[in-house]
Parts: sequence; C-alpha cells; structure tokens
Amino acid sequence: MEALRLILLYGHLIGFALLLGGAIAQYLTGKIRINAAMLWGAVIQLATGIGLSAPLRDGDEPAPAKLGVKLVLALMIFVMVFFSRKRDEVNRGHFLAIAGLTLANAAVAVFWR
Repeated sequence: MEALRLILLYGHLIGFALLLGGAIAQYLTGKIRINAAMLWGAVIQLATGIGLSAPLRDGDEPAPAKLGVKLVLALMIFVMVFFSRKRDEVNRGHFLAIAGLTLANAAVAVFWR
C-alpha cells in the first residue's frame, strides 16, 4: 500500500506543478486565460487528492478537518478553472484567486499537522 500512496503523492505533485506552472506561464505572457496545463493540473490534483485521502496507512491518516479544508479548496480551484477554460480572457482577480487558492492548498498540506 505504501507504493500506491507514493505513486498518488507523485501524481499529486505533478498536478500541483501543472496548475501553478501553467498559471505563472500564462500570467507572464500578458494574456490571462486558462490553459490546458492548468485544467489538467486541477483535474489531477482533485483525483489524486481523493485517492490520497483514503486510509492507506496504519494509524497515520491526516486529520479529517484538514482533508475537508483541502477538498473544499481543490473543488473551488477545479470549478474556477473548469468553467473558465473556454474564455478568451479571464478576469485578473479570478485568475489570481486560482493561483492564490493553489498556494493556500499547498500551505495547508505542508503546515497543518
């Protein structure tokens, strides 16, 4: 089971890299829109996060409150990305909220013990 958890964690990190890297790349181009990397990153983050929340370890599961907060953040990111993906240009605040929520989700993962 540890191998499965590590594979899911690896996929989760790749999803984070796609989501945040895609957002930074798009922001630096000047035309703020949702790109494919951001969409796939949000999908991968949500799917692997749900897989990681399954009780795969013996007594070392994260707190249910932490999982709930991360799930809400991941769902908010996914909805914001998915429903804005076909726009030619996205509102600057909306776009920065996606990047901010992505960083907040990572902060919850790292700092909440």
